[in-house]
Amino acid sequence: MSELSEAIAFYSSHPAEFMEDILHMDPDDWQKEVALDVHKHLRVAVKSGQGVGKTCLEAGVIIWFLATRPYSRVVCTAPTMQQLYDVLWAELAKWRAGTIAEDLFVWTKTKLYLAEDPEQWFATAKTATKPENMQGYHAEHMLFVIDEASGVAEPIMEAILGTLTGEDNHLLLMGNPNYTTGTFFDAFNANRSQYVTHTVSSRDSKRTSKEAIRMLEDKYGKDSDVVRVRVDGLFPKGGINTFIPLELVDLATEKLKKDEAESKTARILHLGVDVARFGDDKTIIAPRDGNRVLPLRKYTKQDTMETAGNVLRFCYDWLKRAPEGSSVKVKVDDSGVGGGVTDRLKEATHGDRRFKIYGVNNGGSAKDEHYSNLGTELWGNIREALEENMSQKMQGNEGTFELPDDKELLGQLTSRKYHVTSRGRLELERKDDMKKRGLTSPDCADAVALSLYEPPSMKLNRNLHGGL
Repeated sequence: MSELSEAIAFYSSHPAEFMEDILHMDPDDWQKEVALDVHKHLRVAVKSGQGVGKTCLEAGVIIWFLATRPYSRVVCTAPTMQQLYDVLWAELAKWRAGTIAEDLFVWTKTKLYLAEDPEQWFATAKTATKPENMQGYHAEHMLFVIDEASGVAEPIMEAILGTLTGEDNHLLLMGNPNYTTGTFFDAFNANRSQYVTHTVSSRDSKRTSKEAIRMLEDKYGKDSDVVRVRVDGLFPKGGINTFIPLELVDLATEKLKKDEAESKTARILHLGVDVARFGDDKTIIAPRDGNRVLPLRKYTKQDTMETAGNVLRFCYDWLKRAPEGSSVKVKVDDSGVGGGVTDRLKEATHGDRRFKIYGVNNGGSAKDEHYSNLGTELWGNIREALEENMSQKMQGNEGTFELPDDKELLGQLTSRKYHVTSRGRLELERKDDMKKRGLTSPDCADAVALSLYEPPSMKLNRNLHGGL
């Protein structure tokens, strides 16, 4: 037997040693245990607190599986494009770089494959939006890695489970235990006999900030669902049924550790404008400067011309104070009376290169197929920014996103529910249904969502510090 064959034979049953020797990782004890269980068992589920190193482990397991099994296939998925591509797939590229794996496997934005056999030996990234995305994969050696598994819709999970029919077909579920229903929850409860399970607390991880944990305990209580889910890796006592959890919003109202003078790094002001005309709803102007959403401007009972005037006045005042070369991107809810505001703003700023005016139809198609429409995706952008903010704080870093301490805004962000459509996509609660529950229209939250919107003509850049 050649040295290479001997090495493969050894590492195929020693994943932790592979990650240490080949990928130069320094895995924690729990990561070593989970990796070994993926080798020994067909179904493994891991629930954990924030910041313990889930994504690092997933990347190591993916490369190990590909490198030690002939003609193997790995399918990776997550609830959102951001989680799949910007987080998991980027982590995969990081640990492949500078190792033997870089010589063996070619990395692209959606695939990692053996250079000599790209069609038969690969890992692929597929968003968890359509059951058919998970079907059609068959191989003797196959692994499905489901990141943030608690948020994957049941039709997707059913399709995955139906695909795993081979004797060496494995499933790894990982994530924060956000929801008390679904396949991920059942893996630790009704179907526990079918899985090897692990629970990882942020308290036990060398990667997390213990000061941040104490802060969460002081703020929400040691026995609160916030601490159970985000720190202890335990399912909540009650279901988390709102689209944006309260604790994410609360953390974002704490000031970033930056001077005000440093906030205009992008030299771009993003303005979200949610337009009401008359009645009880409000017209809201939400300014975002880099990673800070600034105090909202609120107006009632104004016509579209007055609204356009208020937007322009705010923009011109900001431009007077901004550094030379600054610009404004205004994004207006264009699906109702806002169309008149969009038209007037385009007319008034025609030829002024400092302005870009965008009409946004919330009922239009989402770019990310995880969402049923653009309006839901815009709220998803807020949630992703808030989740990244919490993740960084859990690791003892500075925050990455800030909201104004506006009780009306905070109430709207944390009271809107959602459901999963028959196609497995997330869809926000309709505003009419919110009003039936005695709630007001989420005008403030919609305006903030618009401020984070990335129109197709704008270069995609999720680094809020640098603007969009």
